[in-house]
Formats: sequence, C-alpha cells, structure tokens
Amino acid sequence: MASTIQVDTIKDIGGNTMISSNGSGTFTNSLPAPTSGIAASAIDSGTIATARLGSGTASSSTFLRGDQTYAAAGGGDNTPYFRADTTTQTVGGGATLIFTNSVFDSASGYNTSTGKYTIPSGQGGYWWFQANATISASYTGMFFNIQVGGTSRLRGVTGNASLGTTHCSGILNVSAGNEITVNLELGSSQALASTAYLNSFSGYKLIT
Repeated sequence: MASTIQVDTIKDIGGNTMISSNGSGTFTNSLPAPTSGIAASAIDSGTIATARLGSGTASSSTFLRGDQTYAAAGGGDNTPYFRADTTTQTVGGGATLIFTNSVFDSASGYNTSTGKYTIPSGQGGYWWFQANATISASYTGMFFNIQVGGTSRLRGVTGNASLGTTHCSGILNVSAGNEITVNLELGSSQALASTAYLNSFSGYKLIT
C-alpha cells in the first residue's frame, strides 16, 4: 500500500534545519558541501581554485602539465651560455687555444687561463658549441677540433685561401664536469689574426 509523508522541515537531532520546503516545490538545504568525490561533469558553474588542480605554483608564466604539476611556460632558456675570444696569441703544433677574454659566461664555467669550459653541475645534456680561428697569414693544412676531455668530437678545416680561417660547430651530448677545449693543429707556429671576433669559442645548453 502506497503512503505519503508530508513535511516542511527536516531537522537533525540537535534541532538544526537540514532541509526545508516552501510548499511550492522549492527546497533549501543547509547540508555541508562535499569536499571530495565530485564528478567533473557535475561542475557546471563557478571556478576551481588553482591550488586544487595540481602541485607547484600557478601563475601567468606557468602551465599545468599532464602529471598535475605546474611548470614554467616555454620549457626554459638556453642556459648556461658562454663566449670568449682572443687577439694576441701564437699557436703551433697541436695547441689548445686559450681565449683570454671572457665576453659573457652565465655560469662562470670558462677558465681564461686554461682555455677550458667546464660543464656546470646539473647541466649535462645536449649542448651547441662553436669555435673559429684565423691565422694572420695565408695557411693551408690547418685542422680545428672541439674536444671533450681531450678527445676530439667535432672537427673543422681551413676554409679561406687568403687567410688561414677555420670554423667548427655542432651538437654534443656532454656530462656535468666535462671539460670542453678547442685544439688547433698546425705544422708550424703561427700568429692569430688581431681581430677578436675572428677567434672565438662559445656554447649554450639546448632546450630539450
């Protein structure tokens, strides 16, 4: 047998109103809002605090990743980076070029006394390196090497008949602590050209 219960107010044991009706089908409730277990499809208005979406700091320069963490927009910068050059130097044999003028060096990795760039801690990975040198007189048979720990990894050759100019560049996968140097192979001692930008060594870490 069907039956009907009619009430205008439902209260808890403490006398607090939980649900009330105006008799025309409009209900008012004082039940606490659920703090979890709400389906995304049930949220049809309002906004959700960014703190509830993921871990990290939400801002205009970050985005929410698939693993629900916030990361800097753009993926990062090409840092560290450095460049050094030199003008007054005589080289010969299989000499390591020492670029004595540090133009910029974001992580202080280049040593102007030894010509070595040391990959900073935590900065291993893919880097772009380039180096160029010009002998002050015509010269052939000049080889140019970018080395990692004393082992040649990139090589260039003489590219100018009126001057002994050579260039070398490329991407290397290096580890933190690796020492990057530039080695010039010559049959006899030669003076570098006196213009700094003709003799330079630079590099930067790639965004991956």
